[in-house]
Amino acid sequence: MRILGIDPGLITTGYGVVDIKAGGVTILEAGTIEPDPKVAFEQRLLKIHLHITTILKTHHPDVVVLEKLYAHTRHPATAITLGHVRGVICLSVAQQKIELVEQSVKRIRKSLLGNGNATKIQTQEFIKRMLNI
Repeated sequence: MRILGIDPGLITTGYGVVDIKAGGVTILEAGTIEPDPKVAFEQRLLKIHLHITTILKTHHPDVVVLEKLYAHTRHPATAITLGHVRGVICLSVAQQKIELVEQSVKRIRKSLLGNGNATKIQTQEFIKRMLNI
């Protein structure tokens, strides 16, 4: 199975494409999309949309896993901005007719590390070891 995982953000959208087979996990591509903060909001969204679409057309994943929207009551504007980013990602996925699955950060961390409250650093280190990167 080929999976594209996406951690959406307007400043930095992280992604990784992996193949999962009986022999293990192989990373095909990983990176970030970092639109220029000096350009108009809609141009930053366009860059994310085009980059995700290119990844989808290049790797043809079976499924896309997108981090669920988490909204903190102290930062409502962040949730709105993130909603725009998620929207263009969902559009890209829908245009390519690929299954989209949304997962919460806690669920992902629990399935990987056994602890839904693991830190971002702990998760990154685990992934690096797992994929030998």
